[in-house]
Amino acid sequence: MKKIIALLLALVMVLSFAACGGSTVATKVIEFDLTEELYAFGVDKDQPELLTAVNDFIKEIKDNGKFEEICNKYFGDGTPTPVESKTYDASKDQLVVATNAAFEPFEYTEGDKYLGIDMEIAALLAEKLGKELVINNMDFDAVCLSVGQHKCDIAMAGLTVKEDRKQYVNFSDSYYSASQRVIINGDDETFAECKTADDVVAVLEAMTSDTKIGFQNGTTGQFYVEGDADWEFDGLKVTPVGYKNGSLAVQDLVNGNVDYVIIDSAPAACITEAINAVS
Repeated sequence: MKKIIALLLALVMVLSFAACGGSTVATKVIEFDLTEELYAFGVDKDQPELLTAVNDFIKEIKDNGKFEEICNKYFGDGTPTPVESKTYDASKDQLVVATNAAFEPFEYTEGDKYLGIDMEIAALLAEKLGKELVINNMDFDAVCLSVGQHKCDIAMAGLTVKEDRKQYVNFSDSYYSASQRVIINGDDETFAECKTADDVVAVLEAMTSDTKIGFQNGTTGQFYVEGDADWEFDGLKVTPVGYKNGSLAVQDLVNGNVDYVIIDSAPAACITEAINAVS
């Protein structure tokens, strides 16, 4: 009987080890940057006074440490502060923000509340301006267009400064440096020998149309995969697959419908962590 119990205990220990880290994670991020880019806010071209106020506010929260404090809530040990959107009312003094709330840690939702670095900045900005905050959640492709059409005052959506977007918005000063990274399945060894970003790029450039790479529509990931003259991206020879958001792209990677995903580094880390936690 003692031998049987000992064997059962040993089996439990083995299974526990496998569950706690002995097994391969569902997804992982290749820790090399494919790009260097800057995030900024896109302001209505007909509101130059708002652009000035936004730039002053960015400098203020960087100088007084508030920006670092907000980032610590999402990259450190701080606790995120939920943000509430008021209902749009043309008779009220409101700041209407265009966003795509599927881009954690910059903007995402929990119930009827918004969270994320951009959303907390938006709440503080509205307070600074003495306005009610209205958040208009939409597809990423529509964010700059909605501001250009004067439907929203400002785009706050993890938005990379890009020349063709300047036809719709005036960009604020940059507040965050970003990059693109590759997400792979946990057991994929394709990039195992890569020691530098150039090595990763060489592997990507050797891929053919047999390889499917996912991205969020309208983002730098799409421009990198498909090619873009403004960015001087030549594009890859792979089959591109676009999604409404990065989470859907990574879930399709797990499901085996695409081979890799290329998205911004911070959301890549958040999405893979969330998927691995339930896998």
